[in-house]
Amino acid sequence: MQNTKLDADQLKLVKLFQKNEITEYYIYSRLSRIIKHKKNAETLQKIGDDEMRHYVFWKEHSGVDVKPNKWKIFKFYWIARIFGITFGIKLMEKGEEGAQDSYNEACEFIPEAKQIVDDEDAHEKELIGMLEEKKLEYVGSIVLGLNDALVELTGTLAGLTFALQNTKLIAVAGLITGIAASFSMAASEYLSTKSEGDGANPLSSSIYTGLAYVFTVIILILPYLLFTNYFVCLGMTMSFAVLVILFFNYYISVAKDLNFRKRFWEMFAISMGVAAFTFGIGYLIRMFVGVDI
Repeated sequence: MQNTKLDADQLKLVKLFQKNEITEYYIYSRLSRIIKHKKNAETLQKIGDDEMRHYVFWKEHSGVDVKPNKWKIFKFYWIARIFGITFGIKLMEKGEEGAQDSYNEACEFIPEAKQIVDDEDAHEKELIGMLEEKKLEYVGSIVLGLNDALVELTGTLAGLTFALQNTKLIAVAGLITGIAASFSMAASEYLSTKSEGDGANPLSSSIYTGLAYVFTVIILILPYLLFTNYFVCLGMTMSFAVLVILFFNYYISVAKDLNFRKRFWEMFAISMGVAAFTFGIGYLIRMFVGVDI
């Protein structure tokens, strides 16, 4: 039943809110049905119920039913399945932050909307904060593996590029260095986590660290296995390093509500700074030692 006489623009805005709410209801409900973690499934269903209450509230003022956005349901459902529930949900909610001005506008002609929307949004944030996800529990270990691999290997490859000037030799040396370093880092993380005794599983922490390191090693060395021009390879490696830094920091900033720009530029400056420094060392070694391959 429509409680307020709305003009065309106001009705359009209310129906837009309805569409968002019913769409997110379907996303949360679908995820709740396929999640094995019982607590997470219950939490997602509660959030879905909140979205349905939002929808019913707006429907009382529009007087009509609105269909969900099927593309958005498909997109965020699979983002959550692939990259994790927390990331998928927070990315979706982040996309709704710009709608606050529209909500404020709606509150001018539907005053009771403000209290209802504020209360429900606060409840949603509280519920989202209750989600438990293994991969986020070990994010510190993943950061350690990625950071260390990016700093060490970009520097190593930059130095080897000018010292050896042979892509196959650089790739072999880089792989040996990288794989050995990944085992070393995994072992160090195991011992460190075990000694801290903060509840984290030492074996899981070491595995996450080692896998993150190996993944980064493969990405950075790949150009040297595919191309013969060592400067092209170095340029591609540096580009891949920036993409890894960009993607990972964006992921963490969304999933953990951290400052993306600060983390990205800090990691970028360290990795590229070390690469530039070791490139210079490689040049000096080649010049003074007289290596000619």
